[in-house]
Order: sequence, then C-alpha cells, then structure tokens
Amino acid sequence: MKILKAKFILSSPNLKGCPDFNLPEFALLGRSNVGKSTFINTITNQNKLAKTSNTPGKTRLINFFEITTDKKVFMLADLPGYGYAKVSKTEQANWQKNLEEYLLKRKNLVSNIQFIDSRHDIQKNDILMHQWLKYNNLPVFNIMTKADYVSRSDIAKKLAVLKKEFQNEALPFSSKNKIYVDGVLEHIYNLIVLMEDNKNLV
Repeated sequence: MKILKAKFILSSPNLKGCPDFNLPEFALLGRSNVGKSTFINTITNQNKLAKTSNTPGKTRLINFFEITTDKKVFMLADLPGYGYAKVSKTEQANWQKNLEEYLLKRKNLVSNIQFIDSRHDIQKNDILMHQWLKYNNLPVFNIMTKADYVSRSDIAKKLAVLKKEFQNEALPFSSKNKIYVDGVLEHIYNLIVLMEDNKNLV
C-alpha cells in the first residue's frame, strides 16, 4: 500500500466536534514527545503535515488527517499525549474525559495505535493506558518509535518484551530509516480489510 496524498482536515477538542468521515479510522496514542507527529510526517513524506515540537504537551486537540493510498482511504486521529503534567489538574481531567469518550464511542475506529519509545523501558503510564484499552475491549497494536537510536539486536529484544507484556502486535519504526514504513502500512491495510470482511459477514 502506497500513500498517494495526505492532508490535514481539522482539529476538535472532543467527540462532539468530530465529524463522521465514514472512513476507517486509527487513533494515535502515546506519551508526549513519543513521535506521533513525526510518524505522520514520515509515512506521508511531508515534513510539515503534522506539527512537531520539542515541548511536551503541545498537542491538546484531536487532529484528523485523511490518508489516500493506492488501495484504501483512511483517517488518522492524533490524540493528545499522556504522561505530561505541566497543566492544571482540571485541564488534565477534562482531557481524560474527552479522550475516553472519543475512544469508547467513536464509530469506524478500526484500531488504536499505541506508540512506545524504544530508547526507554516501557513506562508505567504506557502500561496503564494499555490496560485501560484491553479492559474496554478496544483493539490496539504498538509501534516502537525511534528505532534508529537502538541497535537492531536490541530492537528485536525490546519488541519481544513488548509483545509478551502487551500480548498484541508490535512493529518497529524510525523517521530516519524508512525501511519500516511499508510494514506499518501493510498492517494498517490488513486491519482495514479485516474490518470490511467482518462487516460483510453481519
């Protein structure tokens, strides 16, 4: 699956402001500065499609991107990063409420994609996020970012640990070494096809 076109559509603070695009949708989850925006820019081959920042907590809205490929059209929803506390407790609680509502009630959500930084051990808030997704029976797979900072042998070991810990698919990714892009897009494509097949069986 090759991306032909990608564009930013809109931002929304909550589910109520999210239009029904009637397209397969993937939600991007991860700690602040884990590389979600860089992931979007890398797979679409556009340096400035998603805004990147060295300041954690920059993304405070649900940002939607429409991705057109040679096989499918789908949406990416970039969600605010978790694990960053330099906002008021009231604002944190409001973010959590809005994100939970989106994740639990959003139609056409094919899968969540939880990003993990390969340079570090799995963090406590990563585990808590994943446990919440599993508890609510929400589909998820993992992408291990910044793989270019870690040796290939170490990446293989970290992926094995991640798969064992979370009991789901985990894929490596690097913004500098684009050999991983095809594998990620193939997995997304397979999930869309599976969702469509399941709908046809109903």
